[in-house]
Amino acid sequence: MATKHEQIINHIDSLPVGEKISVRQIAKDMNVSEGTAYRAIKEAENKGYVSTIERVGTIRIERKNKENFEKLTYAEVVSIVDGQVLGGRTGLHKTLNKIVIGAMKLEAMMRYTGAGNLLIVGNRTNAHRYALEAGAAVLITGGFDTDETVKKLANDLELPIISTSYDTFTVATMINRAIYDQLIKKEIVLVEDILTPADKTVSLRPSDTVEIWYEKNFESGHGRFPVIDHNNKIQGMITSKDIVGFDRSTPIEKAMTKNPVTVIGKTSVASAAQIMVWEGIEVLPVVDQQARLEGMISRQDVLKALQMISKQPQVGERLDDIVTNQFVASEEEMRKENSFRCEVTPQMTNHLGTISYGVFTTLVTEAANRYLRSQKKGEIVVENLTIFFLKPVQMETVIDIRPKILEVGRKFGKIDVDVLNDGVIVGKAMLMVQLIERS
Repeated sequence: MATKHEQIINHIDSLPVGEKISVRQIAKDMNVSEGTAYRAIKEAENKGYVSTIERVGTIRIERKNKENFEKLTYAEVVSIVDGQVLGGRTGLHKTLNKIVIGAMKLEAMMRYTGAGNLLIVGNRTNAHRYALEAGAAVLITGGFDTDETVKKLANDLELPIISTSYDTFTVATMINRAIYDQLIKKEIVLVEDILTPADKTVSLRPSDTVEIWYEKNFESGHGRFPVIDHNNKIQGMITSKDIVGFDRSTPIEKAMTKNPVTVIGKTSVASAAQIMVWEGIEVLPVVDQQARLEGMISRQDVLKALQMISKQPQVGERLDDIVTNQFVASEEEMRKENSFRCEVTPQMTNHLGTISYGVFTTLVTEAANRYLRSQKKGEIVVENLTIFFLKPVQMETVIDIRPKILEVGRKFGKIDVDVLNDGVIVGKAMLMVQLIERS
């Protein structure tokens, strides 16, 4: 039987998109305390069922698919531009497809404005009205208001009309930055994207006997199972190693590993890979904030995801991408000389004009990663990085980064890295890495 918390989440999920949600109303409808309702609403927000906007409230939204992250809802636009909703609140859940800057004559503006668009314009009431009639939402810049007739039209058409104190250029920049950030998020694969759901996962109860483990092992072909209680909360993990020496009539709770390592759905696959390597485990239970089992991931799942990530086209540049894009050494040169060449650009420096500590760390790590991958053909997790010294390196300086393998095994490696400028060492570091072999 579902807990009250789960019942509230399911209730919120069943509400129509666009409906306003309040803690008091949920508590009344579900006959629970306001504290319980609040916690459930916050989890629903984490799951993407609802969105909370200042001065607007919490509304039910359509949950985004990962491939649609580059599209924003009007509710998110309100939050981004610190806007005030003048009308059309019931349409805040809708997704915008295109931004139109209204810096032209009205007739020309309307040629570019259509359904699903967001028209960014100043104090031009006719433009507000025509945009709404064309099926577009309106964002008024400069802190201006609009006519009551336009607000009524927005309410009737369920298309938001929003006012912000920022100017048009600033608003467009803020929205584009938000979309850009979403594109970067799209590239980062999370555990929730690859897990096997709990309803498709074989699990055991603490009161089950070791005999049940043998039956499940025979039926599924697997030897590692999560152990959960009647509330679906994780209690332990049971594997073939755990049952050695126990009689078949022994309860699972006597043989299982208690307090197992777990992750949540929002954990990145890269972090999950680190955990699995460091802890030496093959499977990880995925739980929610209340330690309830949501699913399982295996080392094979993680490896496939990491390989998929490496094949994905780059959609948005991160700071690390901007830094490592300065590498100019070809793969052939790297194999011959075991060296990367990089120019220190102004973006890579601190306020003194010398290479920043963080950028130096990124360059050293990336050079070591690329070189060791080329040697071992596997995935790498940096466990520890020690910088012995770093001399000031001015902007527009060309540096050579030379990683050297000191020690390497099947699961472990030690790399020494020298950084030179005109043949003189300006930095030195050492990395300890864990290796994940390709399946």
